[in-house]
This record gives sequence, structure tokens and C-alpha cells, in this order.
Amino acid sequence: MGTTKLTPRLSKDAYSEMKRAYKSYVRALPLLKKMGINSILLRKSIGALEVACGIVMTLVPGRPKDVANFFLLLLVLAVLFFHQLVGDPLKRYAHALVFGILLTCRLLIARKPEDRSSEKKPLPGNAEEQPSLYEKAPQGKVKVS
Repeated sequence: MGTTKLTPRLSKDAYSEMKRAYKSYVRALPLLKKMGINSILLRKSIGALEVACGIVMTLVPGRPKDVANFFLLLLVLAVLFFHQLVGDPLKRYAHALVFGILLTCRLLIARKPEDRSSEKKPLPGNAEEQPSLYEKAPQGKVKVS
């Protein structure tokens, strides 16, 4: 979607629709005009951030991927706010809603392993340490024939 906001090469119809939509967003928020932000600047900056975050999420592992995920989630929330502000029907922003849910799930799943590793660490001074799996295994003889 970020590429569609930046260039008409993918779809001229979608690009012209984006231009129209962002004009209505700026009209609905007069504060943006007072700050000197017009519809072109808003559309291109959001599109560029979406493309940049998408590239980071695709190519860069680790913490930067989570940061890009978070920024994309904030952008989706802003776009959903804009759609609500101008009174768009659900079918116009359903894709953003689904994408926001996917980003939220991805962020929660990415954060989960850190939570589990902190739960498994024994507390300092804890006298009862759990035996390892090897120590719990029943000891028996192996019959070789």
C-alpha cells in the first residue's frame, strides 16, 4: 500500500483514489494545514514510512524488525483514525483493519519467547531447583540381543 501511495505504476486507479482520500483527510483535520502539511506531503510521508518499515521487516532480523512492526502498527492506527474521521464505510478500510490485526499478532508472537525465557530462570536463593529432564528419566537396563 505504501508503494501505491507513492507512485501510479502499480495501479493508476488506486493511486488517484489515494490522492482523493488524502485530500479529504487534510480537509477533515485543519490542524494539519496550520502545521503546513498538505495532502501530498502527508500521503508521500506515510507511503515512504510504510515502504521503509516493510523493507526493514523483510530484510533485517532482530530488534529492528520489531521496531518497524511497531511503527507500521502506529501508521495503521493513524490511517484507521483518518478513515473514521471522514466517515468512510467499513469496506474502504477493512484491509487496514486486518493488516493492523496481523501486525499486532506478529508483534505479540515476536515478544513471547523473551517472556518464556524469563519465566524459566530460577530465582536467586531458591533452594528447590528443578532437576533436569535427564535426572528425572527412569534409570534402567537396556537389553541387547
